[in-house]
Parts: sequence; structure tokens; C-alpha cells
Amino acid sequence: MTEPLFLQPYFQEKIWGGSRLASEYGYDIPSDHTGECWAISGHSHGPATVINGPYKGKTVTELWDQHRELFGDAKGDVFPLLTKILDAREDLSVQVHPDDAYAKEHGGELGKTECWYVLAAEPGAEMIYGHHAQTKAELTEMIENQQWDKLFRHVPVKPGDFLYVPSGTIHAIGKGIMVLETQQSSDTTYRLYDFDRVDKKTGKKRELHLKQSIDCTNVPFTEPKLNRKDYTVGDAQVTRFVSTKFFAVYKWSLTGGTAVFKRQEAPYTLVSVLDGQGEIKIDGQSYPIKKGVHFILPSAVKEWQLNGNLTIIASEPGQEA
Repeated sequence: MTEPLFLQPYFQEKIWGGSRLASEYGYDIPSDHTGECWAISGHSHGPATVINGPYKGKTVTELWDQHRELFGDAKGDVFPLLTKILDAREDLSVQVHPDDAYAKEHGGELGKTECWYVLAAEPGAEMIYGHHAQTKAELTEMIENQQWDKLFRHVPVKPGDFLYVPSGTIHAIGKGIMVLETQQSSDTTYRLYDFDRVDKKTGKKRELHLKQSIDCTNVPFTEPKLNRKDYTVGDAQVTRFVSTKFFAVYKWSLTGGTAVFKRQEAPYTLVSVLDGQGEIKIDGQSYPIKKGVHFILPSAVKEWQLNGNLTIIASEPGQEA
């Protein structure tokens, strides 16, 4: 199998979602409060579906379970990565995710370390990223007394920024921001604060998870040091933003010309086209690609050529995934 597995995303409606997934990427979204495009997903809450080739109609989950050879016979009960595009018309809740050990003990999922590549941000847009408490006792006191302005750390962002969000990091994507998110395949979120807003569907405030949030939060917050690396592959500018035991994330930028990539150690590669159009060529066969297209390069694809004007985020499983 040396052709890309092109995917139909799964869409999630959210209280904070908007309509930019349609206006920016041309997706057929379920409503004008669609918050998440689960673009490359093997998660049971929203698996993506193959739309080409011999596996057309199969979900990523089914391929992982039935055709592990596509993924280099990688280990693990679940497909380990999840790629999303998020459209935050309003602020997301302030939340924290557990690590693998806590998640397994309290629900059986993977933990959730994630990262964001900022696609769009209105002027003045910012993330909540980290906190100012120095001890667990101080964290608990600030939460109990609802000292949110004192607790939360705010970071302005602009398109092209990259933030790494390890499990245990208090965070929230702010109003007016779109991101491409690469994460462990988990849907476990502990909501710490939700701006006291009411869900119109239920007429009630959404549930908070204060104990779990306190349990999981890393104290004190330390901004992670990224092992960023910039280099060229043919005519492409490449940035490796981060490489961890969970995933490695890259940006491939091609403005005309050609770039030939060769598989290194990773058994498969996840690819999301963020802008432009062009083609990917594998074993002499060309496949047109453009903004909004997502696909997996299975393990049998050892080399691929990109042509055109393309901005891509690609990811690979970490060495321990």
C-alpha cells in the first residue's frame, strides 16, 4: 500500500465554536457553532474515514485494529495520535489534562499531551497558558477563592506561533483563535473554570472538575524548552517544532519548486495541508492536494515528493508511542 490514505474528518459542535471551518477550509460543517474538526482521528468519539483506495469507507480505528501493517506493526491498543483544527469563536474553558498514569487509573484512556500551531488570531488574542501558583497549597487556595486573574498566566499569540502543552498544564484557547492541534488520542478534559457561562441547550452551567484539576496540575508551572530545528529539504523550508516520546511535529513550507522527503525512523506520517495547493508524488503516481486536505502516509511509503505552493503540518508518533 503505497498511496496516501486521504480522510474525511469528523466534526464536533461546541458551545464556543463558530463557522470558520466552513469559510476558511470549505468543510461541510453541521452548524455555525462547530468547534472542532477531528481531521486525523482513530478515537471512538470521532473517527476519521478513508475516502480513497482499497480501504475506502474504513475508519482509522478499523485500520489500526485490522491492518496494523499500514502502521509498521506499531504497538498499542489504540491509534496514538489525533490531529484537530479548532475554531474558537468564544473562549474555551480553562482546563487541564491528565498524564497517562492518572488517565488510566481514572478512566482507561491515554493521557493528553498536546500542542498548537496558531492558524489565525484576531488582534489582541491570547491564550491562558500556565499559572502563577508556586505550591500545590497556593494553587488550591487560589482556586477555592476563585482568584482567576491572579492564578492564570496569559500569553498573546499570532499566526505561526507554536505552543507545546504537556499534560498537567492549565490552558485555554482564547476567543478569535484557530489552531491546528496535535495531541495524544484522548478526550479526557478536566474543566477548571468556564467563565460562569450557561449552556443554552441545558440551561445550566457546565460541569467543573476541581479535584481532578488540582490533582493533575504541575506546580510550579515551567515553560517547556522546545528542541526546535530549522533546515531545508530540497526547495522546502522545514521546521521541527518539537520531538517528544509522544510525537514529533513539523512544518513543511514550499513556495514553488520540489522537495523529496525520505522516511526516517517513524513508521507512518500524518499530514495536514494548511494552505496552498500542489501535489504529492509517490512511486510515479501523483495525487493533487490543497488547503484543508488531511491524509496518512502508511509505512510502505518510504519516499515522497511535494510540488507546488504548500504549507503543511506533519506529525509522527514518538519513539515510545
